[in-house]
Amino acid sequence: MTASPETTDPFEWFGRWFDRACAEIDANPDAMSLASVAPGGQPSIRQVLLKDFGPEGFVFYTNYNSRKARELDAHPAVALTWYWRGIERQIRVEGLAERVDAATSDAYFATRSRPSQLGAWASLQSQPLPSPDALAERMAQFEQKFRDQDVPRPPHWGGYRVVPTRIEFWEGAAHRLHERWIFEREDATSPWEITQIFP
Repeated sequence: MTASPETTDPFEWFGRWFDRACAEIDANPDAMSLASVAPGGQPSIRQVLLKDFGPEGFVFYTNYNSRKARELDAHPAVALTWYWRGIERQIRVEGLAERVDAATSDAYFATRSRPSQLGAWASLQSQPLPSPDALAERMAQFEQKFRDQDVPRPPHWGGYRVVPTRIEFWEGAAHRLHERWIFEREDATSPWEITQIFP
């Protein structure tokens, strides 16, 4: 096991591992598990896609009327996990989720394909689907509504940023003698404390 961390900046460390995953993992290296807390304390988990990261945190986008968004708004404590089996690395994050500003959501929405933009309007995410054709019908409605014009970002769609207070880097090793490093801080303005822990 190494006697010192790869770097004392966890976002730099994340960037190195994420770049390698993007280079070597074919299927969605940006996919991450997002765990939130449902009413009554029930854990709730799903896969979302990482769209940006940096010293401020990790960003993904969703429908603000979805189940996940309702849970995040009511109880912002969350956890993220990336596991890249092909390179035997895992990163775990714990922190608080907050909505990104409208300008950030607008800028990202503008990069999406037109069908994806229309889908953000058409999908009543997490609500019951009354018939198999209902989504296609709504897509057609919004295709007509925004014909020959740019598709604006729906007011009910945007980003969240997970601001971490704990980040764990796990690297697999023979005989399950894995390497684990923990970065912890009180809040976003506090310095990181770094600890190596037993596998």
